[in-house]
Amino acid sequence: MKFLFDDPAFDYQALRTAGYADYGGAQLGEVVAVASRIPSGDTEAWRHQWASLAERAHRLGAAALGEGRRDDARAALLRAHNYYRTAEFFQRDNPRDLEALRLMRLSREAFADAAELMDRPPEFVRIPYEDTSLPGYLYRADDSDEPRPMVIHHGGLDSTLEEGYFFVAAAAMANGYDCLCFEGPGQGSVLRDQGLAFRPDWENVVTPVVDHALSLPGVDPDRVVLVGTSLGGLLAVRAAAFEHRLAGCVAHDAVWQLGDVVALPPFVLEWVEQGHDDFANPVMWGIAAQQTFTRWLLRQALWTFDAETPAQLLRRLPAFALSDVIGQVRCPVLVLDAEEDLFFTGLEHAKKVYTGLNSPKTLHVFTADEGAGAHCHSGAMRLFHDRLFSWLLETLGADRPVAA
Repeated sequence: MKFLFDDPAFDYQALRTAGYADYGGAQLGEVVAVASRIPSGDTEAWRHQWASLAERAHRLGAAALGEGRRDDARAALLRAHNYYRTAEFFQRDNPRDLEALRLMRLSREAFADAAELMDRPPEFVRIPYEDTSLPGYLYRADDSDEPRPMVIHHGGLDSTLEEGYFFVAAAAMANGYDCLCFEGPGQGSVLRDQGLAFRPDWENVVTPVVDHALSLPGVDPDRVVLVGTSLGGLLAVRAAAFEHRLAGCVAHDAVWQLGDVVALPPFVLEWVEQGHDDFANPVMWGIAAQQTFTRWLLRQALWTFDAETPAQLLRRLPAFALSDVIGQVRCPVLVLDAEEDLFFTGLEHAKKVYTGLNSPKTLHVFTADEGAGAHCHSGAMRLFHDRLFSWLLETLGADRPVAA
């Protein structure tokens, strides 16, 4: 489903940004206007135009707040947050670049300011993890300590802590659920500020988060559900194979293994297998240079998996797989798929995950006809939430939580 750009990477990211309009993170007119000023594939123009739009929304938010218009200020600041994140997205030649750091700092700050203006501001938390901590936002459906279900959410390869509000938290609160969003190794500020890369044994990340969730007042220990978005769909199912306190798991969307995601000529894979990195690396860099999406994906993955070369990265990816552990999952799992997924089309990840599960399971494929066929159903968040919370109601029991 084409949205605004011929370049597939630009088109999907514009749709992702616009899709948060459902919960105040964008205005369609602003998105269309800024897209009209960006040549397809021009990452420098992308950064400049989205940053300019973010700054404009930020100024609107500050002015509204100064005049006591809290609702208008919150709306503008949420948009500024999302637009700053979008501006930084393709800055992967050097993710420690000062401009990239500035944009992400402003994105986090704008969201934090917007959060303070919400009817029920979330609590920023630090979750104990090994010898450090993980950042999170705790969203409460109401101010009581009455036991209610908890949704725990984490993202994937490139999502941020704050995006959890649009992915799940806003809808969770509206449906009467508490929600704890967090970033783990390889993600957001944990990667940028602590230098922690992705790890395949994600259960060692999720278990401390579940420990923290169960220590909170008002959390029903029998109704804690884990939702993982994008690559998080693989990580969440992996965690559920070991963390049996979960009452459910949602793969949004399902990923079977990372080793088969990278499409390369067989001879390149043979070079990597045989250790001929001097042959393989230049070819992979050459392939990546031909497309915005492939170039971004390679640089993003090198950074988040802490690999120095494409060949080293390819050797690390097979560890991120479910085949050896999926039979250990006990809780019900909602397996989601997207008909036109930019990352996984044709690889049947969802089917493999669904088939491999021995626990209660549900498979739902979102289609292009309903406008939800894009990766993680960007542009159709309300439809995704309809399916998600219908499944949660069925899975966790008929005593539906009551929203405040």
